[in-house]
Amino acid sequence: MHPTLNIAVRAARSAGSIIMRNMDRIDTLNVTSKGKNDFVCDVDKQAEAEIVATIRKAFPDHGIYAEEGSMHQGDEYRWIIDPLDGTTNYLHGFPQFSVSIALQCNNRIEQAVVYNPLHQELFTATRGGGAFMNDKRIRVSNAKGLKGSLLGTGFPFRHPQYLDAYLETFKVLHLQTAGIRRAGSAALDLAHVASGRLDGFWEIALKPWDMAAGVLLIQEAGGLVGDFSGGHDFLETGNLVAGNPKIFKAILQGIQPHLTAELKK
Repeated sequence: MHPTLNIAVRAARSAGSIIMRNMDRIDTLNVTSKGKNDFVCDVDKQAEAEIVATIRKAFPDHGIYAEEGSMHQGDEYRWIIDPLDGTTNYLHGFPQFSVSIALQCNNRIEQAVVYNPLHQELFTATRGGGAFMNDKRIRVSNAKGLKGSLLGTGFPFRHPQYLDAYLETFKVLHLQTAGIRRAGSAALDLAHVASGRLDGFWEIALKPWDMAAGVLLIQEAGGLVGDFSGGHDFLETGNLVAGNPKIFKAILQGIQPHLTAELKK
């Protein structure tokens, strides 16, 4: 395992331990709102502090870009961190949440970890080295098209101005697939695409920490990721399509006629 990936795994497992230790006292956690339907609790902050401390001990010159406010300027390396992706699920005891850690070098994601502490599933990837779950190689699905496929998605809950356009994309894809799942942790959804559990995924207005690790997992598992124009600006726009090559193309073709001009950029 690459040294930086090893540190990321260590950090993710430590954060996962904090998350699981607090599951039996969720009703006592201090919860605050960052925005409409966007919450943060003590566990988010504790898990992020643990991740950042682990990384900075090993790589003090690296930059940090984390969801709950840990920001450090650094050299050409930058860690993109979501300490608890799926906080709302966690606070309700809904079993879909994860830790997401990615290492970016010169604007390219090089290492990725998505950890599901509830099921102890560790998804890892190194650029050029493949994608794995618990040390077993994973690949995207071999679905040939939308018919019979299972997709993942997320509602644009932070951006209600996009809801009508999103619902149109949902409608057109729903009519062509076996089903669509909105489970509430984009990082884990992307890991499921990488492992073939989901055939594809799309979402509007994600944050970099929601998807940075997941997109490398998918790329290293043989899939494609892109923005709504099929380009590579998804970390900037937040708009993401992912899947095996055939599903990726089919989702893009399905949703593009229903996007607003702003979303097509």
